[in-house]
Amino acid sequence: MEQGNLAVNYAARFVCIGGECEDTCCAGWTVPVDRLALERFSQLPESRLKQDLQAAIEPKQPPSPHLAVIRMNSEHRCPLQDAAGLCRVHAQLGGDALPETCRQYPRYTQTINGRTETALALSCPEAVRLVLFTPDLLGPEGAKSAGLGAPSLDASQPLHAWADQIRALVLWLVAGNRSYPLWQRMFLLRLLCHRLDQLRTSGTEHQTPALLAEFEASVASGALRPAMDQLPNSTAAQLDVVLQLAGLMLQHSNLPPRFVECVNAFTTGIGNGPGATLASLAAGYETARERWFEPFVAQHPQMLENWLVNAIIRHRFPFGWQSKEEHAPTTAVQEFDGLAANFALMRGLLIGVAGFHREAFGSAQVVHTVQAASKHFEHHPEFLSRARTLLLETGLADARGSALLLHEGLRRAPRPMAPAVQDQPDNAVA
Repeated sequence: MEQGNLAVNYAARFVCIGGECEDTCCAGWTVPVDRLALERFSQLPESRLKQDLQAAIEPKQPPSPHLAVIRMNSEHRCPLQDAAGLCRVHAQLGGDALPETCRQYPRYTQTINGRTETALALSCPEAVRLVLFTPDLLGPEGAKSAGLGAPSLDASQPLHAWADQIRALVLWLVAGNRSYPLWQRMFLLRLLCHRLDQLRTSGTEHQTPALLAEFEASVASGALRPAMDQLPNSTAAQLDVVLQLAGLMLQHSNLPPRFVECVNAFTTGIGNGPGATLASLAAGYETARERWFEPFVAQHPQMLENWLVNAIIRHRFPFGWQSKEEHAPTTAVQEFDGLAANFALMRGLLIGVAGFHREAFGSAQVVHTVQAASKHFEHHPEFLSRARTLLLETGLADARGSALLLHEGLRRAPRPMAPAVQDQPDNAVA
């Protein structure tokens, strides 16, 4: 696939619905104010809005990463909103006058190998609707087979030089290869990350094009399917980690009512209450999955795939290890662990919420859950690193643990005479 052919432009379809939105984007957050916005505000003629801006903006000093921030009010909301929850700066001065963060949200723009991609923050309800319920999010060409074929004669480039081909294969694995159930596609993604890390650490990055072509051919042939059908499955182990992930950030921020509603629906939906045990909760979790969650997913098969696609683009997966941020992963497998933990948490919350609403479970409940959980977890810089640490502590950071975490719990009859998969099947693809 030639560089630049993989177009990612779904974020361009996003349009803010303003006062019709069920939440406000800046409540409970730190909103930075960039230098250009400060200059624009200082040049405004005297007015009530300028006075309110001066009162709301709080200058910061190093080591703060921000030049200035908007000081939230006692309700943890932006003081520049009007009674309807709309931004007065936008209303009176236009969108171009907003600070950069406000102007771009919920868009997150990344650059990989000179190509710009934009994802959407799912802390915005309208972004959730667009991402999860668009049947063909990447367009007709976006998740087709990478078509890697034979390796190029010029294969002496470092790993990042093959970024377009790697990303094409990643997106095909997740959203263009439905012959495997989604959890197995994610397991294959972990195998790919492991192999990419091997190339980096062994100094054999020049073998990247050969690896990609061989990996795609192996997946397309179905050679790994019998082994993956034998991977372990434990609803109790999966739910235990989901419960721990859900509790990671409870002491680190305010809990908005929408998130509290989400957690209460999740715990009630899996049968939490006096006398509940992990075994009884796991039984309720499995019932909710089979009776109400999976039927809805069957009607919207792109929903979880699209969540993954958006997360992959937002976090530059699997190149997040190139980031200079404090909590960035250092390997592609570590980056996968963060992705898998976040996916398992989001899917687990949806399963519990489906158990709470039962026959009434639908797109409105999905949007509420994903948006509330995303706003609570994904904007915490520590969340993904703490999630990776939790997988290490619970023994789920290896290949076998990934299978336990990701398994969809469907009771399929095992294929006869299938070879067993060892606890460390990362080298199953040559």
